[in-house]
Amino acid sequence: MLIVVKAGGKLLEQGLPSNIAMDIRALSEKNKVVFVHGGGIEVTETARKLGKEPRFIVSPEGFRSRYTDRETAEIYTMVMAGKLNKQLVIALQSKGAKAIGLSGLDGQLLRGERKERLVVINERGRKMAIDGGYTGRIVEVNADLLKLLMDSGYVPVVSPVAMSQEYEPLNVDGDRTAANIAGALRADVLILLTDVEGLIVDGRVVPKLRLADAKEMLLKIGPGMITKMHAATEALELGVKETVIASGMGPSPVSSAVNHKIGTVIENG
Repeated sequence: MLIVVKAGGKLLEQGLPSNIAMDIRALSEKNKVVFVHGGGIEVTETARKLGKEPRFIVSPEGFRSRYTDRETAEIYTMVMAGKLNKQLVIALQSKGAKAIGLSGLDGQLLRGERKERLVVINERGRKMAIDGGYTGRIVEVNADLLKLLMDSGYVPVVSPVAMSQEYEPLNVDGDRTAANIAGALRADVLILLTDVEGLIVDGRVVPKLRLADAKEMLLKIGPGMITKMHAATEALELGVKETVIASGMGPSPVSSAVNHKIGTVIENG
């Protein structure tokens, strides 16, 4: 089985939890695993220490993201591809996993297209267009590089920094990065780990959704879950068999998600 796992946000605030690291190591013994990480909290803290106050923007669809100018792109790349990525590699290796760290810049693993303009909602609730900065979307994944590493028994640990067409680093969303990687690899499952139990509607976790139903629900979902739901549907449209949004807080969270014991399972059909 080929499994792509994404974790970020509060789950990685204090480093990689041992429950996730041990689970990935166990799964990698009999399966091929790619681990994609986020780390926006660490980027924000480092930027402030360097005197760069972060700026966040909201799209008309409700996506909240970091505005990335040139200086922010440098800080983002430093933290994601450097500090965080290597901390995660060390954490996985300490549990016995053969982890190898990569950013999307390495071997042109992730090729991105820079967004020239961004449409955002301003303080008055109105739409306005601003310069796209160094934010991008992924247009190509070097799947052969990942396959080469996995065939040699390694667990690639990927930071979401893409190479632009002008050979500059781009900030790309971690969940969407995982979706694109999973699609390029035709993964059996994409696991999106978070700090909640799954997609919650009317106070209850939705155990299973079809792709069509998930796409209909996008307009009803708040900003905390919308990016993951978009990533989940995007992965399925790219050929991934199923996506699971689940909590990374409990024991063996990846294995439990793969076996449908926790989380929200979204599948084609």
